[in-house]
Amino acid sequence: MNSLRKLFEIFLISFKLGCTSFGGPTAHLGFFQIEYVQKRKWLSDKEYSSLVALSQFLPGPASSQVGMGIGLLRGGLLGSLASFLGFTLPSVLLLTLFAYFYSHIKMDMGWIHGLKLVAVAIVAQAIWDMSKKLIPSIAHLIIAVLALITLQFWGNPFAQVIVIALAALIGARLFKQTNGLEDTTQKNLPISKKTGGLLLALFVTLMIALPIANSLLKDDLLTIMEKCYLAGALVFGGGHVVLPLLETQFVQSGLMSASDFIAGYGLTQAVPGPLFTFASYIGMVIAGVPGAVVATIAIFLPAFLLIVGAMPFWLTMSRHVALKGAMAGANAAVVGILASAFIHPIVTQTIQSGLDILLAAVFLLLSLRWAVPPYILVLLGIIVGLLCY
Repeated sequence: MNSLRKLFEIFLISFKLGCTSFGGPTAHLGFFQIEYVQKRKWLSDKEYSSLVALSQFLPGPASSQVGMGIGLLRGGLLGSLASFLGFTLPSVLLLTLFAYFYSHIKMDMGWIHGLKLVAVAIVAQAIWDMSKKLIPSIAHLIIAVLALITLQFWGNPFAQVIVIALAALIGARLFKQTNGLEDTTQKNLPISKKTGGLLLALFVTLMIALPIANSLLKDDLLTIMEKCYLAGALVFGGGHVVLPLLETQFVQSGLMSASDFIAGYGLTQAVPGPLFTFASYIGMVIAGVPGAVVATIAIFLPAFLLIVGAMPFWLTMSRHVALKGAMAGANAAVVGILASAFIHPIVTQTIQSGLDILLAAVFLLLSLRWAVPPYILVLLGIIVGLLCY
């Protein structure tokens, strides 16, 4: 009974955070720190910092992974799942409903164009913010620029993955750290290294098995599962960076239009919770409710397998100083990848006139200069779109 009560508590608290956590992964981590560390004292500042550090060195949605890790520490594997469900459910429901509304009801498209202009401003700000943190030197800048140029001229579906891998190898050689990664301890971790190893093995197995199964069976839901799983498994840098991978997987492959893609991405900025729930919208547009469910599970499953599987090994991993250099190189490439996605499809599919340039610049100024929240920008974008288009 106490276990059920604990799981319900984890779900309710994460659900509240899922309803109120606007502003992207960095803001989410601030909300988590206040709720879980300061208010409820479920873990110490040092334990929380260690968990955040681990999430930064794994692909996937950082804030969701931190939430899963806190749920694991509090209530075991079921606690991790309860935390994921609570934090993710609000934005999944909102985006799924929007996808249905957008696909089935005839609407004035002006407000959709307003959403696209907001998406231009949001992604531009993300590039700016990330570059300040991830491009500290000329060497990092060169990696980012090379990644940008490569992706502009190489449209292979796995180009982003190859670019990140090469950048990580370069970073491991160029950016050797002398201080290493912060040591960490896990007290009473409710998972063994054996279980962690099995989860990590499952992560790798699914990466290999899903593309093979999809090529053999040619099923729509399996296609969604494969593409979303690979996107969730291979993206570094959080929700904004999953955009180019999803665009490659679903738009360039012809499964959905660029217009539908950008409209959904624009609205994703207005909802609380993780940006990876954009996959729920994609799945709903392509295959209805089953597609939304499959896409949501598939894009978050790698994050769950990685964070839970890696936690028992984190202390050992933290002693390998080359890992930090590799991640520095990968993160620099991430900025270039995001810049490439900003140019195409976001700018090329959205900016069609001088008025578009002006409005996108105004939205960007509101965000950068006066820190207007994303959901306010989205509301303004809808209003401007209705009035001007």
